[in-house]
Amino acid sequence: MKYPENIQDIAALNPDYMGFIFYEKTPRFFNTEIPKIQNSIKKTGVFVKSKIAEILDKINKYDLNAIQLHGGESAEFCAELKLVLKETSIEIIKVFSVKSEFDFNQLADFEDHVDYFLFDTKGKHKGGNGETFDWTLLKEYPSEKPFFLSGGIGLEQFEDLKKFYMYFNKIGKQDLLYAVDVNSAFESEPGLKDIEKLRQFVDVMMW
Repeated sequence: MKYPENIQDIAALNPDYMGFIFYEKTPRFFNTEIPKIQNSIKKTGVFVKSKIAEILDKINKYDLNAIQLHGGESAEFCAELKLVLKETSIEIIKVFSVKSEFDFNQLADFEDHVDYFLFDTKGKHKGGNGETFDWTLLKEYPSEKPFFLSGGIGLEQFEDLKKFYMYFNKIGKQDLLYAVDVNSAFESEPGLKDIEKLRQFVDVMMW
């Protein structure tokens, strides 16, 4: 999200999370004020190779509820951040980029230091490439930690999303697919979301 009026329009749809990208090398870079939105929406700061001091500054300035780490941060960095935030309820979401294959062994070192994983499509841009990856790779997901699914998801992916969810439901692990993260497929320009498209998406996702 980027524009105050658009933020309030989308907030009316009651999303669980709303993202604000604090990375200057993207057209979605957020550097204004967040308007008043309902407390049920978790304001999520997206960071790329940021220092902990910068993350804490944004938490305090914007009253963030969740942190998404999108810059190849180490498990040690996540452990340090978790320790700093231990007296808060702020969630840590660690992003991993996926293309045609993925080494799930790398997740083990992060297990104790983050609240969720997020799997996104590996691409040139941070914060939105508009491409999906092969979700069937996640059928080999070895962890019990819930994850966000991201990467070019739009209305066209609804049936695939439903099948993907039903797969985990069939094996008794429906809680693993915790959330769907959408972005560029619902934009009229970077950072400006199309409320009608998002409303349609919310409607069809109520399976």
